[in-house]
Amino acid sequence: MSPSLPAVIGAEALAAFDTPGPVARGLTSTAYTSEAFFALENERLFPGSWVFAGFAHELARPGDAMPVSVAGKPLLLVRDTGGRIRAFHNVCRHRCLKLIDAPCNVGRAIRCPYHSWTYGLDGSLRLTPYFGGRDPRAAPPGFDRAEHGLATVRSATWHDWIFVNPDGAAPPFEDFTAPLERRLDGFDLAGLHHLATIDFGAVAANWKLLMENFIEPYHVQFVHSTTTEQPLADHYTVNDAGCLGCAIDVSGEATRDDTLSVSARYLTLFPNFVFGYYVPDQVGVQIVLPLAPDRTIQRRAIYSVGPEPASAGQTERLVRLWREVHREDHAMCERLQQGRASEVAAGGGVLSPIWEDSVRTFQGLVVGSLR
Repeated sequence: MSPSLPAVIGAEALAAFDTPGPVARGLTSTAYTSEAFFALENERLFPGSWVFAGFAHELARPGDAMPVSVAGKPLLLVRDTGGRIRAFHNVCRHRCLKLIDAPCNVGRAIRCPYHSWTYGLDGSLRLTPYFGGRDPRAAPPGFDRAEHGLATVRSATWHDWIFVNPDGAAPPFEDFTAPLERRLDGFDLAGLHHLATIDFGAVAANWKLLMENFIEPYHVQFVHSTTTEQPLADHYTVNDAGCLGCAIDVSGEATRDDTLSVSARYLTLFPNFVFGYYVPDQVGVQIVLPLAPDRTIQRRAIYSVGPEPASAGQTERLVRLWREVHREDHAMCERLQQGRASEVAAGGGVLSPIWEDSVRTFQGLVVGSLR
């Protein structure tokens, strides 16, 4: 049995986090550095959530397959012959070998490289060669292939974004996305064109720091002074039930194409879906997948919206801009991680009631999921 949250985080630190006041305390450093806290997240937070796990455009053809790690478990995303994206535990039902270890196209079947057990793209077990003896088609008495297909994981695809719910008990997917859709003010996502994906690899910071950085606008005018023209005074936070982030309404049009100077919505769905809409025709979506307490995979897909995709020149400029913006953010998030090695960070720091109220809500959702 896993230890309780107070045992992992410390009863005193948890009480300080829970204590109301004019200025709220943040989460103690243990929440960002502890292997035990990370294990508790993998046991209690991610399995019961709709976790953003991949991009549909990367599984374009039937048979395209991609391994992902969610809650520390190996999962497999695959597009079947009917065009549907399915999710399975990435484990052969024979000796539990990890089936797929790199993105690939498996053709019409998923074959285990160890003993050649073979599964259809729907997960059904098709072949178990020699499992019952010298005859390649023989099966042991009483063995039913129908009962030994790949273990299915509940999943949903929304536009270009694939979500999984490992324990199958999350609320209906439509309820999960509804708060974000309401914040888009009727903006139609049907005309999305994928332009580019930037792979940042593993960032040396806890996944929560990357999420919190996106949610709050407080840092923008200081960290992004050369890449954005979005004054802090024009920002406001988004602290809705089910949708956290911030937004800005800018009067006039962008004056430069190498900075971000437009109205925007920076929205998240708990725990790890990151969505940016930049008026009038740009969308950015980030995948944030934790690897360890201090390492997180991050990738950003860039989209244009409209009848035609953005030009190659526009795409190149956007990639340059977002590489630089993320470079600035990653430098801060990695230093936030490093700062948590100090005993000073045990107190959790403090959060602005004006600019970081949505960060506080995010942290409350983390704690609530682990209690």
